[in-house]
Amino acid sequence: MEFTELVDLTSERLGGAVLFANDEFFAPKENLLKPSAPVFIEGKYTDLGKWMDGWESRRRRTPGFDWCLIRIGLPGLIRGVVVDTSHFKGNYPESCSLEAATIDGLPTLEQLISDSIQWTEILPQSNLNGDSLNPFSISSDQRWTHLRFKIFPDGGVARLRVYGEVKPDWDRLAKLGGQLDLAAVENGGLVLSCSDMFFGHRHNLIMPGRALNMSDGWETKRRRGPGFDWTIIRLGKPGHIRSLEVDTSWFKGNFPESCSLESCNAVDVALETMQDPEFAWKPVLARTKLQAHTRHLFDEVMDAGIASHVRFNIFPDGGVSRLRVYGTVGD
Repeated sequence: MEFTELVDLTSERLGGAVLFANDEFFAPKENLLKPSAPVFIEGKYTDLGKWMDGWESRRRRTPGFDWCLIRIGLPGLIRGVVVDTSHFKGNYPESCSLEAATIDGLPTLEQLISDSIQWTEILPQSNLNGDSLNPFSISSDQRWTHLRFKIFPDGGVARLRVYGEVKPDWDRLAKLGGQLDLAAVENGGLVLSCSDMFFGHRHNLIMPGRALNMSDGWETKRRRGPGFDWTIIRLGKPGHIRSLEVDTSWFKGNFPESCSLESCNAVDVALETMQDPEFAWKPVLARTKLQAHTRHLFDEVMDAGIASHVRFNIFPDGGVSRLRVYGTVGD
């Protein structure tokens, strides 16, 4: 799987934030993590200069580099980053690097900028191209909570995307006890694949909270032939599924006619195998009619044993804003 198919761990919707920048003279640090694609507005200026949709420091006249601190929204393993310099053509940094740290609790800004933090370089200083998406793969098997992003020597970056695998604090979750959403992104769930996501990304299905609007869900194109649409989700940890929620909020003229859910316990099975039509899935929820703009709660589901993955099917097509798979970890 390409690393850009993973979850953006620093996404604002997951709690990511730029905490500090040593310089943000021309454009504020908060722009780095905006969910929207960067834009350029011809002729738009501020009192400080040209308005730019990114983080931009002033021209450096002394040796050194500019940098900012980022809190990862959901701590995890980082597999790659994209440094987006869109619209920065004569004012982008020559290069960048990325350092990471694992810090317990909620450190203060003073602690983060002190010499007590042990930063580990996970992306060595690397050249950047202007007005471009600059992808960098990262090999690191440590769970990180904070980042220090450096640009050399100065300039502007439109967006920073940090893709990886969420690693929850399972010791803490175990102490809480009870059922939890095994598919939720904050609990390590990941939507591995789907038949189609023309209008809405598959990752939206497992995002926190309620959908903001129709764009904040998984939506397929109109199906003109036989069949149905589906998505495969790897649960955060294998567990016993006890109940489900299928939320079609905002989907009023384009909700699926019905849905079903199946599961398997296949931790070591390749995704390609699970996508094979002959692969054996166990029923958890039989095909059930859905309604428009509604939260559907299913408190009674079939016992399919321990599940590591689920396949969510919608008939024949349409949009669903959220899927919740509640259960208990392990036996």
